[in-house]
Amino acid sequence: MRIAVLLYPDFTALDAVGPYEVLSRIPGAEVVFTAARRGPVRTDMASLALTADAALEEVDSADVLLVPGGPGTGAQLTDPAVVEWVRAVDATTTWTTSVCSGSLLLGAAGLLEGRRATSHWICLDQLAGFGAEPTGIERIVVDGKYATAAGVSAGIDLALTLTGLTAGDTTAQALQLVIEYDPQPPYAAGSLAKASPEVVEEANRLLRA
Repeated sequence: MRIAVLLYPDFTALDAVGPYEVLSRIPGAEVVFTAARRGPVRTDMASLALTADAALEEVDSADVLLVPGGPGTGAQLTDPAVVEWVRAVDATTTWTTSVCSGSLLLGAAGLLEGRRATSHWICLDQLAGFGAEPTGIERIVVDGKYATAAGVSAGIDLALTLTGLTAGDTTAQALQLVIEYDPQPPYAAGSLAKASPEVVEEANRLLRA
């Protein structure tokens, strides 16, 4: 199973690395990080880079396509080369997936027309502009072969969901145990439904900064 992970400047690290920690451990899986050109690609925090071992033109097919999100998504929406690459690789996939604002890029490629999808809460409403039906209730939304995840950390849930669908529930649960994914956060503020107005205001301030 070949898994292609798209990288671009100012993507959010956990959007790519969280799913990678799960998907790369599926028996027989091969993960390739790809970007406009080979080499390091800086995340939105600038202090970290991931290495793209393949340029986009070197990856023309995949069993699973994963598109992360981040502040850099906006610039990709108007890049014809990236949008067309997503569309072309999607034609070969069994699963096309996104984390966070990465779903906007799937939308820009025309892949979410008439489909239910999710994204980070800050940009969820933008999905409607691509003909998708936004839902902020579910952390993972599967519609046909398209699986979209809510913001950032939801990418781990997405990867476990995909593992269950492709390799079986036992393997998915085993990998969950391998990475000891057993969230017990010290605060109940991980969604708009749970966070106080004061916390939402601070979160918006941090995102603007």
